[in-house]
Parts: sequence; structure tokens; C-alpha cells
Amino acid sequence: MDEDGLVTLASNFPVRETLDRLEADLKANHITVFARIDHAAGAASVAMPLRATELLIFGNPKAGTPLMQSNQTIGIDLPLKILAWQDADGKVWLTYNDPRWLARRHRLGTDSAASVSALATVLAKLAKAAAG
Repeated sequence: MDEDGLVTLASNFPVRETLDRLEADLKANHITVFARIDHAAGAASVAMPLRATELLIFGNPKAGTPLMQSNQTIGIDLPLKILAWQDADGKVWLTYNDPRWLARRHRLGTDSAASVSALATVLAKLAKAAAG
């Protein structure tokens, strides 16, 4: 994790395939996928170049609601998001907000610590599996 709370890991697959893998795992774990945004397609629609960049928005009210009960401002960062993107050298990366950083950002109480830690563990596992 960097100082801005971002976790970034290399993927062994192209952007689309990386997110396809993540989306399949999310659905298999009964986690709702709310949206998938293709930023490169959006850029292309206005005749602007952008390397492959896609965002997956997902969550589970059973996990997120207790966090919002602790402090509703975390709702600005929920549902969770993972960005798959290709750098100038053609390498693909996954980036997401570390739930522990989000908890600090929104000053969630210690009563949320176990839930936040579990969420961080699941998110890291899903990202690692998607990246191969």
C-alpha cells in the first residue's frame, strides 16, 4: 500500500481478461457487481487516446452496511472499486483502495476493525486470483 492507500499489483493477463476473471470470482462468491466502466471506450467516444483502463464496481450490503453504520461518510468510497489498467510499457496492473486505509480515512471505530480486516483479506485474495 502506498501513502494514498492504494494497493497495486501486476497482472499476468490483459485488462479485459483480468476484470473478467475478477468479475467471475465476485459472482461466484455472491458479491454484487454493480457496474463495469470502460474508460478507454469513453475516451475513444470523444476521439481521445487512452490505454486500456477498466473499472469494476462491486460490493455486498452485508459487509458494507455495518461500516456505514459506524460512519456514513464511508459511503463515498463504497461500493468498492478495482481498476485494471495498462501502462505505457504494456504491463497490466490492478489498483484498489485498501479497506484499512478507508477505515482510517473515515475514522471508523474499533468495533469495525474485524470487519475491515476481513474485507481487506478477501479483497487481496480476489485481486491476486484475478491477476494470476
